[in-house]
Amino acid sequence: MSKRDWGINDPEETYWFNTKTNEVEEGPQSLAVYRVGPFKTREEAARATQILAERAREWNEEDEEED
Repeated sequence: MSKRDWGINDPEETYWFNTKTNEVEEGPQSLAVYRVGPFKTREEAARATQILAERAREWNEEDEEED
């Protein structure tokens, strides 16, 4: 249960994507090996795999430019 479920709005509360269950978590709930994040919004966390793919592509392009 998250702080939001209790009516507490915590600006430090973050969202994580669980790679084992493919679900968004409010706050770090699962083992770190299965978590990606933190993300500021639930929507961002839900797009975690897309965001990671975009970043990997950008890093690969940067590496190619450096070579």
